[in-house]
Amino acid sequence: MSAQLTVTRSGASAPATTVQVAAGTTAAELFADERDVVVARVNGELRDLSHPLADGDRVEGVLISSEDGLAVLRHSAAHVVAQAVQQHFPEAKLGIGPPIRDGFYYDFDVERPFTPEDLKTLEKTAQRIVKEGQRFVRRVVTDDEARAELAGEPYKLELIGLKSTAGDDAEGAGVEVGAGELTIYDNVRRDGTVAWKDLCRGPHLPSTRLVGNGFSLLRSAAAYWRGSEKNPQLQRVYGTAWPTKDDLKAYQERLAEAERRDHRRLGTELDLFSFPDEIGSGLVVFHPKGGVVKREMEDYVRRRHVEEGFDYVGTPHISKGGLFETSGHLPYYEDTMFPAMELENSKYYLKAMNCPMHNLIFRSRGRSYRELPLRFFEFGTVYRYEKSGVVHGLTRVRGLTQDDSHSYVTPEQAPGEIKHLLDFVLGLLKDFGLDDYYLELSTRGDSEKFIGSDEEWERATAVLETAARDTGLELVADPGGAAFYGPKISVQAKDAIGRTWQMSTIQYDFNQPARFELEYTAADGTKQQPVMIHSAKFGSLERFFGVLVEHYAGAFPPWLAPVQVVGIPVADAHVPHLQEVAAKLRERGIRVEVDASDDRMPKKIRTWTKQKVPFLLIAGAEDVEAGAVSFRYRDGSQENGVPVDDAVAKVVGAVQRRVQV
Repeated sequence: MSAQLTVTRSGASAPATTVQVAAGTTAAELFADERDVVVARVNGELRDLSHPLADGDRVEGVLISSEDGLAVLRHSAAHVVAQAVQQHFPEAKLGIGPPIRDGFYYDFDVERPFTPEDLKTLEKTAQRIVKEGQRFVRRVVTDDEARAELAGEPYKLELIGLKSTAGDDAEGAGVEVGAGELTIYDNVRRDGTVAWKDLCRGPHLPSTRLVGNGFSLLRSAAAYWRGSEKNPQLQRVYGTAWPTKDDLKAYQERLAEAERRDHRRLGTELDLFSFPDEIGSGLVVFHPKGGVVKREMEDYVRRRHVEEGFDYVGTPHISKGGLFETSGHLPYYEDTMFPAMELENSKYYLKAMNCPMHNLIFRSRGRSYRELPLRFFEFGTVYRYEKSGVVHGLTRVRGLTQDDSHSYVTPEQAPGEIKHLLDFVLGLLKDFGLDDYYLELSTRGDSEKFIGSDEEWERATAVLETAARDTGLELVADPGGAAFYGPKISVQAKDAIGRTWQMSTIQYDFNQPARFELEYTAADGTKQQPVMIHSAKFGSLERFFGVLVEHYAGAFPPWLAPVQVVGIPVADAHVPHLQEVAAKLRERGIRVEVDASDDRMPKKIRTWTKQKVPFLLIAGAEDVEAGAVSFRYRDGSQENGVPVDDAVAKVVGAVQRRVQV
């Protein structure tokens, strides 16, 4: 009789149960009755289904439709694509191929860029590999064995050399190597021969067949190795993979809608902003129409900060490096800051954050407990040296403006201040039409970048968690995602087509007050250290702007629209009437234009409809005689014969209520 093992099994919907299995039983055998289980979580770690179980293991079946299951599906699909590439381009050298949101990519060093025809050929070959049902087989190797087997793959050899730091040094490299053992995954044919292999941590699907027909290649693009322009430029192939063909079709429809809403395209079509090469990558200029939206955002949030008890301050764009040494940013984040400038025997840096300068304002004179909470706010433009491979329109830039605020409070005041800030940011998001969101709590990880005692982190995390749960919103954990100086809450907002964006953040900081020796005089006369709470309501004004463009597909609500009303005359004789209407609207603060061009009325309507203007006011002879206008809305509907005063009230009311039309 074979030896018996006791394991605890749980599934997606089944409660945990203790079961007896024979020694040598694999996770695949444990979940043989659940076809959608593609990987197992054994004692908290994701493992291949071929993983043999040990006595006392806690084993959870992971469905292909789950977040972890999708990541494994997509990483397995990336291997299939890489195998196809090396079949057609034997000289191709392998970079990395991690799963990403909604898909995956794989980087290759090839002699020429991939063409659309190449992608079609590669997809057909990948589909054949899928149908072959090759098994993903894991092998543990030593560093020397891996180097010998991958002698012709220079990028893999580089990752082996990095090993424990690869995940930090190259985005996505964590799927290849880590701090532990090295493993190679073989793609094994049915006859037992190895079709292809790759350095990889895994886990993977049991077979390529499970990649299924919900798989497609999307596009290719250039990408620097490890994200640095100092390194070779590789060709990146993007793809997506889903559990079923219907899932793939639904994603493709969402993707098409996302492309229609792409803020980079709409920014050009609506003349909102641009990124001139002469200025540099990731540095935006706002055109007059984009400047209107930007100004409305700034005016709104400046007024709201004043209403919420914040004092407006201003700080320079550049500082001596010693300031960022004191704050801790240079030791921990120098790689994300622009290089230093030498001036008068000192190193100066473009600021990457505003908080150190706000600390100097606090420290500029003695403070009493009676002044707390003391709240500072500014539109602070900061500069981050983002790698060229991740710069993306307005949503990932190198120069950004934060509606940055810092609250200095006593420890006892911290819970109330965090609640106050949460109410502030949630109200702001609703006013801008973002009302579907959840909260994320980013906490300390095991990295050496986190400073402060365990007790301080636990206390700060508990305060944030309590405030977050009191909102009644869903709270999602983000272990290891905190800033080096303290935990944070971020608001994850969903846009009109269901995509999630990180927006506002609130951070609890007990480290910088100590590093800057900030203090206030308490009621008993003693000197005490305040708690510092960072908050950014938009986060980055540029990023928030980009999200709004995509959320509204460029059709901003009237209060944000660059041009709120356009008057369109049926004939030249009707222009004076519309100019009088426009004057009344301008008196009420409405942004209005009258199109007196030589174009015919239908063309004017098409032109301004494409510009997504909320209200077109059309006037012909009957309207002039009746002292009225005809409303035409963005959806093409029309309301005729509206008296001018009623028309003005209708427009002003829509703007004041911040409603969409």
